[in-house]
Amino acid sequence: MTLQKIKEAMDVLVDLHHKLIELSELKTDLLKKGSLEELQGLLVKERKLIRKTEQAEADRIQAVNSWFQAMDVASEDKTISTILEIAKDGHEKNELATVTTVLTQAITKLKQLEQLNHALINQSMQFVQLSLDVMSPTIRNINYGNKNEKNTDTAKRSVFDSKA
Repeated sequence: MTLQKIKEAMDVLVDLHHKLIELSELKTDLLKKGSLEELQGLLVKERKLIRKTEQAEADRIQAVNSWFQAMDVASEDKTISTILEIAKDGHEKNELATVTTVLTQAITKLKQLEQLNHALINQSMQFVQLSLDVMSPTIRNINYGNKNEKNTDTAKRSVFDSKA
């Protein structure tokens, strides 16, 4: 078995991650606009892409396991780095290294975008909470009257009226 199947599986993962990046950028715009209906539709598309990505990752793992079996290499560390160390074909090895770098960059960019989206959502939630706090009275403000009436015994007692 050649490295071609692994590279093809990685290419599929790269394409899916680029689509997820596009959706994440759209999600950022929708979060900034506050468009909830469009955001819900986008989240449905994102879930479908995530399922496809999980399937593509399972296919990649299967291709890697098959390659290790075909090469008759018993390694517990079945990673692309290990494959690149073991592989002999220079051209396929370079292609695999390139697609690995591209996938790593795509995953890094996606993580950054999702962190931004998470921060935007948290900021939005804080704003909503602040708005609710401003609009709804607190329990302390519901009772009318003097706040110092609670300490009637200690407030009315002077130094000369102290108990022994």
